[in-house]
Amino acid sequence: MAGFSLPPRFRPASVWALYAIGLLPGLYAFYLGIYGGLGADPVREFEHRLGIWALRFLCLGLTVTPIRDLFSVNLIAYRRALGLLAFYYVLAHFTVYLTLDRGLVLSSIAGDILKRPYIMLGMVGLLILIPMALTSNRWSIRRLGSRWNELHKLAYPLVLAALLHFVLSRKSLTLEPAIYIAIVALLLGYRVIRPKLMERRRQKKAAAMQGVGRVAQPRPN
Repeated sequence: MAGFSLPPRFRPASVWALYAIGLLPGLYAFYLGIYGGLGADPVREFEHRLGIWALRFLCLGLTVTPIRDLFSVNLIAYRRALGLLAFYYVLAHFTVYLTLDRGLVLSSIAGDILKRPYIMLGMVGLLILIPMALTSNRWSIRRLGSRWNELHKLAYPLVLAALLHFVLSRKSLTLEPAIYIAIVALLLGYRVIRPKLMERRRQKKAAAMQGVGRVAQPRPN
């Protein structure tokens, strides 16, 4: 099956469109907060919306490889944008927590971390994401070489930290956390079986090429 990817001339515009669309949920949540549409605890609701969109974009970034492998749809050009959108939402989520929630009071932040250890998981996720975001450019890819791939494999512990942060913050396993646990389990589970899947695919392709070669050989007179 032939792979599908958007023609190169359309990619820059489509990437910028992805950024614009991806930032809309955060801007909409901000709009609701200004006009009293976030309920009785608008700061916490605003934090939650920013955080859940960060987790969603992390998951979307991890779907690019399975979609390419299984459906021959190449979305690699959009993976960097998805990762940076996740970074923007994590950074906004953390900023709202520090400023609107805790008022930049260090004693309040420290006490909150001791009371709610899942906050530390969120901070660990942010620290992992910062070097990944800073190296999401062609110059870093050329400069780091193979080390770039190793660095960006941190996406796997990152999504686990983000998931645990989210699940523990909910304090009970309701439907929403269960859905994200299932999604992350599928995405990371695919990475475990992917080497064998790709090797089996290569073997089938090699066998098919050998079969074509034998058919193409001229028969002796």
